[in-house]
Amino acid sequence: MSGTPALSFAPQGQYTLLQKNRRFIPHLLVIPVGAVVEFPNADPFFHNVFSLFDGKHFDLGLYEAGSTKSVKFSREGVSYIFCNIHPEMSAVVLALSTPLFAVADAENGFVLRDVPPGDYNLHVWIEGAPPSFLEEQTRRVHLGSGMVDLGQIAAPASEAGSMSHTDKFGKPYTPEPPSIY
Repeated sequence: MSGTPALSFAPQGQYTLLQKNRRFIPHLLVIPVGAVVEFPNADPFFHNVFSLFDGKHFDLGLYEAGSTKSVKFSREGVSYIFCNIHPEMSAVVLALSTPLFAVADAENGFVLRDVPPGDYNLHVWIEGAPPSFLEEQTRRVHLGSGMVDLGQIAAPASEAGSMSHTDKFGKPYTPEPPSIY
């Protein structure tokens, strides 16, 4: 949400995308611009975390179990995060320049608390939704005191975490050979 009132959103705090059981936990991490995200490897094997998207380009290289690497997200945007070894691993880091945001709950509802009265642009981000759809969902809202119903958003069907992607070299992933164990 962006609007008239100026609010600070300092990149303080600790932000972590844990790698465990060939998954990133959590799948979605919302952070302030300028925050550093740690990527600890809690699996008993190597990972190679990377992102080639608009939010932040980086490649942490191979690193072993028990070690941690970190990345500073210095500009606003969406970063899709993957592992170059395990194609099933994906996550999203959403770096924002405003503290006015909410993440939908299991029932797809959300509450924005402690928002000063004023006029705002409400922006929506849904994983897998086309940019044109997201732009169409932007709306101007006026907030006073008390609850305000912002309406409903009918999102296009998509499966979270199922974004098809290539490896960090732009090539299809090589299938893992069957384990001999």
